[in-house]
Amino acid sequence: MPISHATRHAVHPEDFKMYTTEKLRASFLIETLFQKDTIQAVYTLYDRLIVGGAHPVDKALTLESFATLRSDHFLDRREMGIINIGATSDITVAGKVYTLANKEALYIGKGNEEVIFHPSKHGETYFYFNSAPAHHAYPVKKVSLEEAETVELGSLVNANHRIIRKVLINSVAESCQLQMGLTELQKGSVWNTMPAHTHDRRMEAYLYFDLPEDQTVCHFMGEPQETRHLFMKNREAAISPPWSIHAGAGTASYSFIWGMAGENLDYNDMDKIKITDLK
Repeated sequence: MPISHATRHAVHPEDFKMYTTEKLRASFLIETLFQKDTIQAVYTLYDRLIVGGAHPVDKALTLESFATLRSDHFLDRREMGIINIGATSDITVAGKVYTLANKEALYIGKGNEEVIFHPSKHGETYFYFNSAPAHHAYPVKKVSLEEAETVELGSLVNANHRIIRKVLINSVAESCQLQMGLTELQKGSVWNTMPAHTHDRRMEAYLYFDLPEDQTVCHFMGEPQETRHLFMKNREAAISPPWSIHAGAGTASYSFIWGMAGENLDYNDMDKIKITDLK
């Protein structure tokens, strides 16, 4: 089955200031990444990152190229990072089977022609992926949570106690430009990524998950002195331009996956914004 895809164009920050709620959501919010027995993908014109989701239920799903890529195979000129946000399940890459438990990651380098997402025997299967252009073929690597670079930040007092797991960064798995990780808000905390920041040489995408179906996350974006917000539900994603902050607060605890692409692999390359300077 061909991959279902759409294109999102880049937005100038001056134009962004004039957007209605409807226009804002149409430009930056991705609501339907996980559809039964399909692979969904959004091709963004921010560093040409692809944000995607695979939801195999009754059959295995083969990752195929699509017209925008102008390539025989999806990964002919791309690399890919996958994080499993569902039940333990398998991914086949070039004939080899990799089993991913919940929140484990898989890096797939440029040139791998076969990628197959399999349904799980243990529950619902949700594979979230990001893909970026690649200049070199790095090896496929599975990353467990034990192998991730883990940092604990924030505090319950400030409602931002969180565990950050850097699963696909250069200190863990070599890549051309793609970086991915996940952040888990601890019980009683709701704020992520505060103090807010920007990084002009990289764009970012957020996927919120582990959120109760009747709750929401308010995702903040925009230039530091010209912010807007998106109310988001479980397993929805937001595109974050290089000029935009990216932070959120939920009505319940949640987790989120961050993925970045751009010219710099330095995780700490960012311009922090004082909380009291946000407008």
